[in-house]
Order: sequence, then structure tokens, then C-alpha cells
Amino acid sequence: MTDERSSSADAGSDARDDPASTDSSDEPGADVESSGDETDASRLSLDRFHEACQQVGRPVLTADAVARSLERSQEAVSEDLEALAEAGSVQRLSVSNDPVVWYPSELEDLTEEERVVVFPKRREIVVDRPTQFTRAQLSQFAHLADGNGEEGYRYVVRPEDVWQAPHDEFEALARTMRQALGQRSEELEEWVRSQWERARQFRLYTHEDGYTVLEAQTPEVMGNVARQKLDEEHVHAPISDTEDWVREGAEAAIKRILYEAGYPVQDHRDLDAGDALEVDLEVSLRDYQRTWVDRFAEAGEGVFVGPPGSGKTVAAMGAMAEVGGETLVLVPSRDLARQWADAVVEYTSLGPHQVGQYHGGQKNVRPVTIATYQIAGMDRHRSLFDDREWGLVIFDECQHVPSDVYRRSTHLQSQHRLGLSASPIREDDRQTEIFTLVGPPIGTDWQALFDAGFVAEPELEIRYVPWGDDEQRNAYASAEGQEKYRIAARNRGKVDEVRFLLRDHHDAKALVFVDYLAQGRELAEALDAPFLSGETPHHERRRLLDEFRRNERDLLIVSRVGDEGIDLPTADLAIVASGLGGSRRQGTQRAGRTMRPAGGALVYVLATRGSREEEFARRQLQHLGRKGMTVRERTVDREPDGEEADSSEAT
Repeated sequence: MTDERSSSADAGSDARDDPASTDSSDEPGADVESSGDETDASRLSLDRFHEACQQVGRPVLTADAVARSLERSQEAVSEDLEALAEAGSVQRLSVSNDPVVWYPSELEDLTEEERVVVFPKRREIVVDRPTQFTRAQLSQFAHLADGNGEEGYRYVVRPEDVWQAPHDEFEALARTMRQALGQRSEELEEWVRSQWERARQFRLYTHEDGYTVLEAQTPEVMGNVARQKLDEEHVHAPISDTEDWVREGAEAAIKRILYEAGYPVQDHRDLDAGDALEVDLEVSLRDYQRTWVDRFAEAGEGVFVGPPGSGKTVAAMGAMAEVGGETLVLVPSRDLARQWADAVVEYTSLGPHQVGQYHGGQKNVRPVTIATYQIAGMDRHRSLFDDREWGLVIFDECQHVPSDVYRRSTHLQSQHRLGLSASPIREDDRQTEIFTLVGPPIGTDWQALFDAGFVAEPELEIRYVPWGDDEQRNAYASAEGQEKYRIAARNRGKVDEVRFLLRDHHDAKALVFVDYLAQGRELAEALDAPFLSGETPHHERRRLLDEFRRNERDLLIVSRVGDEGIDLPTADLAIVASGLGGSRRQGTQRAGRTMRPAGGALVYVLATRGSREEEFARRQLQHLGRKGMTVRERTVDREPDGEEADSSEAT
């Protein structure tokens, strides 16, 4: 029988950043009002600092966390912490990508020092017990490839990491490297210098007559690289030995082609600045969000990359306030357009009359317009967006940009371009196009956010489930290719496993994810719970999700539409009955539905034991393991009474 894959017609991608989680009263960056004049008796002592640590449950605190714990103003607490630091009672750790944190001096005696080992030929760095400072410095020029917090962190220095390093001069980057490594690695430094220079060989600029020019540093690099890779589709004719006249609309293609050749292009064009629009952000940004916005403001382009719950949407509103120009936001679905419009009105100084939506449901172009990618890419609507000069274009869920449908919207070039993504990886390996069409990644180490308490690390467990009946087991044995995965994914034994987990966590608010409509309907019937899919009308989706948010409903069955294009509420428990064999990004998003500051969340991934699905689930979740999350594995054996028998577990 032919099965239906769950619809993603209304879908976008990735977990949504819950604006409610950034309410200024809960933010580490929110000010706490003083109840009165400060007195000597109320000043911060080392004992009171220890009390704050005990209350919060962490030995390392930001000044804001201490202020909230002691119900004092942030300014006063910061002054007291400085005084304690001068006396040697506490230590401060100030880094560029993470919050400033404070900890008792004696804590240093209880921890082992970090160890950094450099492998220059492999361009790898292994760090055991890295400090926040070291991780922040490494993130400026290296990629975290593996890290679980116990066996150490493995960083790889890739060309693209050097190309996007947030430094104007190489010597500044070299100093950052030496601070992170605690030493000078001449071989690695020389290679980094060569990549730094490659990133400055080409630039696009606007000629005084209004057309775009591609300029190379030398005639040799122009002749041996650009003029070998580009043709008449991209350039009209040479202007000089180092300059070519660029065809209108070919700029994005030129940037992509030269990027793939190992030469990223500096974009210095005089692009549309857009009409001025005064925007004030009415919530406080966390320190790392402020760092994202500052790096974006300096470069004029970039992609905010962070786990679900890290506040990418609010940071994007911070970028809107920084740019101060009319803004176009592109989203995958009308559901996200509505959520964006509500969030902009709630968290900025803009009123509803200044925010418009443009999609199948309504068509209003206003100073801030939220449109779907599909509409923006259609020829009959394109002029509506082209005719208005946008100071900022935001590409939400920008991992979709390289796809043929979505990339048509990237003709909208503005002075500032910003992408948002929890996981800008693609199974077709076209993620480099994201950074050439939108901008380089700007992000924070996931583990740093876990450690700082901004995002809770969920407990993630793969559970290998036995077959529910011999009919499916025999069908799997005789099937071939993708049919094997489909049968394993729809293993009826998973219904009993979902029942067991829900009974075991009876107080939890739960989301159950499926990849197949028939499986979703079967689970919905067995559990007497609603099934939310692409076939669910928009008004019905909104009602069900609102009931879940208000705690009027504690269980939803969700299809792939939950990964793409709607803002799912936070859950205590996520059960992935099928779907993680699809993509690494999907694994990130479904696990991410529990990544919020509250903590204590659980994610269970069900895979049929001994099938291809088992292999897929293990491989795809390695991506989360490399981001610092702990992934456990358990083989399930079920007794006739439904109780769990002995099982094997591996960490």
C-alpha cells in the first residue's frame, strides 16, 4: 500500500525562538530595580555571593544573576563584585562571545587546568577542560567538530573559519590565536595567514556610473581564477587588468563561484539603504546576543546560528534596531509570518500599522513586511518588493535558501542581509551557498550556552524497539531500498513504547513526532490525542497549539510540519517515533523542541532494533553529540505485562 509522507507545503524549518522566553523580567540582561538606597549592610560580601551561588545552583554567575538572587540593582552589584575582585575574593572571566561571569577565587584550587594540544599539519586543536575564555577565542577562527565536556573538545580550523574571522587586521587574529592556544604555532599561523590573504583577493564595488565591478588584487589572480571561472553570463567585459564589468543580477552567482574556488568575495557595493525607520528594542539582549548584533553591524551581513531557544529572532530585532531602516523578513510559511508580525509588535516600539504580512492570506507591504519565500520568488509579485528599497532583508530558516524555490528570493539585495538558522547544514552539501547568498555564520558555542544556563541541555536517548508483530518483521526482510526504512519507521511496536514512555512520565507535557501521516493517525487514535499535520487547517493548528501553551492540553502528535514552518510550544518531553533518518537538521530541530531555559527536558528517539533505522538514528544524532549534547543508547526488552525488562545502555 502506498503511504503518504507528511506534508511540508506550509513548512519552513528548524525550531522557533520563543519570544516569551526573552521577556525582560526573566532575561540575564534585564535590569532589576533597586528597592531603595544602598547601605553598608546590604553590600555584597563573599558569604552573600556564596548564598547567591547556592540559590541559583551554579558556582559561576553573571552580575545580573547575583542581582536577581539578592534583589539588588545590577549596577550596585557590579560595583561590589569589582571591589571583591580587587580584594582577591572573587575572579572575573570576561570574554567576547559569552557573558562576563564571576566565581570564588578558591574555586580555582578545585579544578584542573585546561590543556591545549595543537596538531598543525591536520589543523586540529584538542582542548581538555577549556575555560569559557578559551572556547570564546577558539570560536573566532575554528570550528567545534566534537565536544562532550568530559573527554575534551576537538576544533578544526577550516578555510571558511578564517575567512569569516571578526578581525580587521591579521595581527589581531594572530593575537586571538595565541591567547586561545597559550602558545605560538608558527606552522598553523602561517596557513591561517595564507587563508586570510585569500579572503581579500576579490571585491565587488559600485562604479561611479552605477554599475558593479569585480576587482582583483593582482592581474595574476584575476586572469588565473576569475576569468577562468566566470563567463559572459557573469561579466560583460574587462575594464582593466584587475577589473571586470559585472552583469546586473549576476553578483550572487559570482560570489558563490569564487567562494567554491576558495576565494570569498568582499562585498563593498553601494546597496540600497532603504528609508529610515526608527526601531527601539523593548527587551534586553543577552551578552552573546549583543555580540551577534555587533558583529552583524560591523559586517553588514551574516547568519545568526544558535540552538533553539537561544533567541535568534529577538537578536534579529536587535539588528533591525541597529540598522534603523525599512525591513523585509522572508519566512517559509504564513504561520511563521503571523508569529513574526506578533513578535515585532510585542518586542519593539513599532505599532501594528507599521507591520505588514504578504502571503496567500493577506497582502500588505509596510515599513516592516513579513513575506513567504514562495511569494517573494514569484515574478508577478517581485516588483512589489523590488520597488521598495529595503535597509535590511532577513532570511529566516535560511538553510532553505540554496534550494531552487527559495533561492529566487535572494535577488533581493540590500545593504544589510541577515539569516537565521539553528542548523545551517544540508544533506546535499550546499550549505556554503547560504553564506555566499546571505552572509557568514555568526554564532556561539552550544556548550557555552548550556554551561551559562541560557539554554537547557535535554537528556537525549535512542531506544531500540523490538518489532510489534511478525507481519512487519517479515515484510522488512523481503523489502528493498527505501521501503525497508519505511517499514521500520512505522513499526507498530512503537505504539506500545510511546504508551510506556507517556505512562512513565505522566506529568510531562509531550510532543510525539512522526514522519508518516498514516502512523500519525494510528498513534492519535491509540492515544486519544489530536494529530497536527500539514492537512490541519490553520485555525485548527492555532487552537491546538494555544491550548498546549496554556496547559489545557498535554499531548500532541505532530508531523513534519512541526519541524518546518510553525512555532511549536516548549515541551517537557519529546518522543520521535519516526523521522530522524531524514536529515541531521531534522534531528537538531526535534531535539531542540525541549531546548529552553527551564531545563529537565527529555528526548526519546525510537528506532526499530536491528533495522536500517537503527543505523540512521545513531548516525544522525552524532551531529548533536558533536555540539556538546550527551546521547545515550538503550535496547528495549518488553515483558508481556508491558514492564521494561533488563536493557543495555551505552553513553
